[in-house]
Amino acid sequence: MDAMEFFELSTGKWRSQRTTHHLAFKRSEAGESNIIVQALAADDPKVIEICQLHEVDPKLAIGGAFVSWQGAMGWDKEDENHEGSTVFSLIPDVDNPRQGSLLRERGYAEIVPVAGRYQMDDEDALVLITEYETMSSIERFWFVSPSIRMRSSTVKRFGGFSTATFCTEFRVADASEVPSNQDEANLSNQTPDQINNAAEPTKHFSFFGW
Repeated sequence: MDAMEFFELSTGKWRSQRTTHHLAFKRSEAGESNIIVQALAADDPKVIEICQLHEVDPKLAIGGAFVSWQGAMGWDKEDENHEGSTVFSLIPDVDNPRQGSLLRERGYAEIVPVAGRYQMDDEDALVLITEYETMSSIERFWFVSPSIRMRSSTVKRFGGFSTATFCTEFRVADASEVPSNQDEANLSNQTPDQINNAAEPTKHFSFFGW
């Protein structure tokens, strides 16, 4: 499997249950989010635009993905929310198609355009490595079944790890049920309950994963 195939398998609607460990405080925080993933072809205007933003020849891209999300964490203040979207563009290495550069309009730890590295490991998990000016992050995604995906991530800053996160993500709608571009634009205006009600879980799993 290469990274583009991984994104294609990820296309759909997902419900994510998240635990973030704040290592400096020795405390953990729970959260949930709704995620929509769409795989993008190499000639998609979004992929071309991200390549141009990073001054990379779009012909080198093999495709990418559009991801939008809306969530909440246990320590959120009353007016705080976690929602947004980003576009990924994949530029494989010439000598190894299972690794390369991952171009993004915004990063995981900082909301700025960023170029990171991706690689598929020996277990066909997708690993993303991103270096920022003040921090770095490592994320690993893997499937335990077609409808259950796991994610772990660590963020390191000022010479030490600051957070470690583990997510279990359950597919609640297949690729054919991913909303249109107009629906994507309206995602930020919906509450988590509205998004949940729009897509019922399939019979292959429960939200608890067992």
